[in-house]
Amino acid sequence: MVNDRTDHDRLFKELLQTFFSEFMYLFFPAACQAIDFSHLRFLQQEVFTDITAGEKNLVDILVETRLKQEPGMILVHVETQAYAQRDFHERMFRYFSRLYKKYRCRILPVAVFSYDQPRDEEDSFNIEFPFLEVLRFRFYKLELRKLQWRDYAAGDNPVAAALLSKMGFKAEERVKVRLEFMRMLARMKLDPARAELLGGFFEAYLKLNRKEEEEFSLELGKINREEAEAIMQITTSWHEKGRAEGIKEGIKEGKLETARAALKKGLPEDVVAEITGLDLETVRRLKGGLN
Repeated sequence: MVNDRTDHDRLFKELLQTFFSEFMYLFFPAACQAIDFSHLRFLQQEVFTDITAGEKNLVDILVETRLKQEPGMILVHVETQAYAQRDFHERMFRYFSRLYKKYRCRILPVAVFSYDQPRDEEDSFNIEFPFLEVLRFRFYKLELRKLQWRDYAAGDNPVAAALLSKMGFKAEERVKVRLEFMRMLARMKLDPARAELLGGFFEAYLKLNRKEEEEFSLELGKINREEAEAIMQITTSWHEKGRAEGIKEGIKEGKLETARAALKKGLPEDVVAEITGLDLETVRRLKGGLN
């Protein structure tokens, strides 16, 4: 499970920016009829400061795209929420208002809720009197825990595959969910980089323990041999890359330790850089950290 907020944001951003059209077609097909996906540009993250609350809020993903039938563009605001927030629907309206003030264009707001316990989130913010409806603001909402993973496992959508790990499933179904994720990955035949992105996302939220890994191996032996071999090729590739990265990281840490020891003995920075193969700037930062 990912505990760090920054990692949570990074995982969702990488997934949705890489597979944005697949995400929209999977969950919001009606909107896709009007969007020209040949024009997609991810804009710089917006930071809104709430002066009264004394906090900064981030709009996670802003996508500039175009309409098919008329000139103009849509900005899609996707916010991933890992935990419940009070009056979220009102905050969505505030974000929308500020974005509209800046861009003056059509904005399609989307909220993705990824917390672990299902809730009933509002998808509108209204201001009205008995005699007049002043405002009715609505947005698309996606509550992942309310989705049943089996409804998405039969397809070949990469976003669906990754998000199986955040959908509704029972504790005893964890191994089955992992198996179906790997079967989807094998069917899609993605390039290694994209397959690894999906695998990293999935395992961040659903990582099997040792006993479950043993059960997974048993389940793998029950499926079609060709399919099982394809899955094993994927996992073997990941393990080999992980080992290579671990070795590389170990070598780097060894160089840093050697540099620190040499600097403590008073060797000149340029000599330490030459001995370890580190760049001079890195050596200088290490020396500064020793003081």
